Amino acid sequence: MGYLIIVALIQAFSFSLIGEYLAGHVDSYFAVLARVLLAGLVFLPLTRWRQVEPRFLRAMLLIGALQYGITYVCLYLSFRVLSVPEVLLFTILTPLHVTLIEDALNRRFNAWALLAALVAVAGAAVIRFDRISGEFFMGFLLLQLANFTYAAGQVLYRHLIARHPSDLPHYRRFGYFYLGALIIVLPAFALFGNPQRLPSTDVQWLVLLFLGLCPTALGLYWWNKGACLVSGATLAVMNNLHVPVGLLLNLLIWNQHEPLGRLFIGGAVILASVWLSRLGERGGPARLRRA
Repeated sequence: MGYLIIVALIQAFSFSLIGEYLAGHVDSYFAVLARVLLAGLVFLPLTRWRQVEPRFLRAMLLIGALQYGITYVCLYLSFRVLSVPEVLLFTILTPLHVTLIEDALNRRFNAWALLAALVAVAGAAVIRFDRISGEFFMGFLLLQLANFTYAAGQVLYRHLIARHPSDLPHYRRFGYFYLGALIIVLPAFALFGNPQRLPSTDVQWLVLLFLGLCPTALGLYWWNKGACLVSGATLAVMNNLHVPVGLLLNLLIWNQHEPLGRLFIGGAVILASVWLSRLGERGGPARLRRA
């Protein structure tokens, strides 16, 4: 669990760095590409390239494409229309996606999870009830796609490591993750990126360097390694540890004028949706197992 706690704290700080120094200033696609290139420089020299099962390699490429590539492209795009506290609150739903994916893999239907999704949308509406717009809901949907792909990466990695045990340490087989991420983010930058909006200050470059080496390189590696060492329920809970810490840091340091009333009421509704999704995991009556 130690790995997960450390990464959650790093993530909590990273959200504010993105929102305050990169969002709206640096091209989103370039920021995502720079992070994965820096992380790749750390892990690719450590990666074992020979005698690796093709199935394992392909699965790792898919996991990297999901958990970093699609996740972070959507995350950065959401910062264009959402504040940092809103982004943090909407990531609370990641455990819900973990539940849905685990149920799908185990061929189960969880009606509580579907109800939780509707409640979560209501919570999002509470936060912005006075200025709901198409852009706001587009940001919310982008984050839900990011939550889904981030959750999918964790779940698939746990299953993959269980099916392909090895005497090699995790880091010797983790470089493929960043290659998979690159398959998504490099074409995304080539097609949609704006070369005119590269970092223009030392602070922006330093923030990118920190994000590439800490949350992207060490963070994603430690998170996936830690995910293999805990139960599914613990993993779901740890997915939300960064939210209260991140909110506290952002509101105290950078965003002191945020309307706290609606933020906390809407956040409580979203948190209730996570509690509803957990009812199904406890064997609620609507949970049905399919053959």
